[in-house]
Amino acid sequence: MPRPSKGARLWLQPARRSRNGNIEEHSVWVIRDGSRKRSTGFREEERGEAERALADYLAEKHDPSHHRNNRADLIPIADAIAAYSEEIAPAHARPTETAARLQNLLDHFGEQCMADVNGSACRAYVSARGVESSARRELEDLRAAFHHFFREGHVDRLIPVVLPPKPSSRERWLERSEAARLIWAAWRLRQKYKGHPTERAIAKHVARFILVALYTGTRAGAVCGAAIRPTIGCGYIDLGAGLFHRRPPGERETKKRQPPVALPDRLLAHLRRWERLGISGTHVVEWNGKPVTKINKAFRAVRAAAGFEEDVVPHTLRHTAATWLARAGVPFVEGADYVGMSVETFERVYRHHAPGFQEQARNKIASKPPRQKPDRNPRTSEEHGRRSG
Repeated sequence: MPRPSKGARLWLQPARRSRNGNIEEHSVWVIRDGSRKRSTGFREEERGEAERALADYLAEKHDPSHHRNNRADLIPIADAIAAYSEEIAPAHARPTETAARLQNLLDHFGEQCMADVNGSACRAYVSARGVESSARRELEDLRAAFHHFFREGHVDRLIPVVLPPKPSSRERWLERSEAARLIWAAWRLRQKYKGHPTERAIAKHVARFILVALYTGTRAGAVCGAAIRPTIGCGYIDLGAGLFHRRPPGERETKKRQPPVALPDRLLAHLRRWERLGISGTHVVEWNGKPVTKINKAFRAVRAAAGFEEDVVPHTLRHTAATWLARAGVPFVEGADYVGMSVETFERVYRHHAPGFQEQARNKIASKPPRQKPDRNPRTSEEHGRRSG
């Protein structure tokens, strides 16, 4: 039985060397689709450009216009992904990451048709990917692609995508002493050479990230993408008004709310100093003069230096900010708006941190009920009436 096709995917073609070991042709990303190969022309370090080339290839290969009202058992999954990749994914905040997730879906489902997707197929995908959280996020993309394809009228029915259970919300948050320890570890971390620390600081940008994320409750991506002054296409800091505009101007609001946040005086003073000294040239968080797109790797090094376990992640800072607000007795409506989440979520997740949580119930449950005075005249009103008559 022939092996099923994996569908169009990227493959890094190794470099070609001469007999004496000199490189004649550098390694290059190639699109493999069955027996066909097409070079993207991009080298190994240009993975993002190669993924966009793959998206263009899929768009050329799969034209969904001829599928209008067609049967789901005849339409390849790749067609729905191609339409989603071309029409929806480019508007995402991180389209390169979306393209990588869509590629994982194509690698697994290959040339299967939309009707082949069911609960069993989704569970097999989770098992094949190994990491349940990553598989869930990718299956969410597949579900979104199917919904888009159906709304556009390219398929006769909506195919459900079964997701694994949503992971429980994180419980870890930092005490103020722990937060100070994390910031101090970032500030003092030095590069090592032959096992010995040098004088070169390598994580001061992480300390700045922690300060902003911790005292605004902003998501890591929005902090890293924030400009130090108004900039087209970026969230930005208004140093004059003391506001952090988390959502770039003109960008539509999504379920991940990003309302403006009023900056605390101490944080605002830091930001103004960073801008004045050129520490933040164009963006709030920079490394070697360039914006930091991802903080995860550097954050892990700081976490290890501070002696924390793996449950402390960049998102822990947002969770900590919301917890501190609740513990300080900030009204749920104001706290939710400050960190950028719905009031329902803020109340559901953080209300047990609020002062006086269930205080009345706690005090009443163990107290004796007030003693009722006995009725001096136990006769009923009916008996009383008969006696009067």
